[in-house]
Amino acid sequence: MTDSAPDSLIPYDEIVQEALRAVVGRVIGEVEKDGLPGEHHFYITFKTRAPGVEIPDHLIAKFPDEMTIVIQNRYWDLRVNGDRFEVGLSFNQISSMLHIPFAAITSFVDPAVDFALQFHVEEVEDDMDGHEPAENDADADSSASEIEIVDDGSNVVTVDFGKKK
Repeated sequence: MTDSAPDSLIPYDEIVQEALRAVVGRVIGEVEKDGLPGEHHFYITFKTRAPGVEIPDHLIAKFPDEMTIVIQNRYWDLRVNGDRFEVGLSFNQISSMLHIPFAAITSFVDPAVDFALQFHVEEVEDDMDGHEPAENDADADSSASEIEIVDDGSNVVTVDFGKKK
């Protein structure tokens, strides 16, 4: 008897990832209609060079692999369009429209309720080491906690919501 599970002919991982991305789409769609309720806000990390991502060149230059945006205080024109969403954010007083396919998202976090999802995204280019969160202007008014997502290779995400330093 072996310890390893047999290879599945059913792509369970892909099916689960697709279903969880639909959760993100539904949540953002509800925020599109009704706005952010209560203390809810989102940290959305995505691959900047994934197929279908449309962001300004200055953001790709600063975040060539991955960036994290905050949907909280200052955003506009939030729209869900099928398999993607778009949102207006300001980065260093420069207004920008971002178009992000759900397939490009690597993590979605709502710190108000300790909810987090992490996704696998196929690499498009050479993997860059790490990334720093984008500081869109929503961060300026935010009392958001610092987030640390620990990826230990499993499908479980550990999120540490510590006090901002």
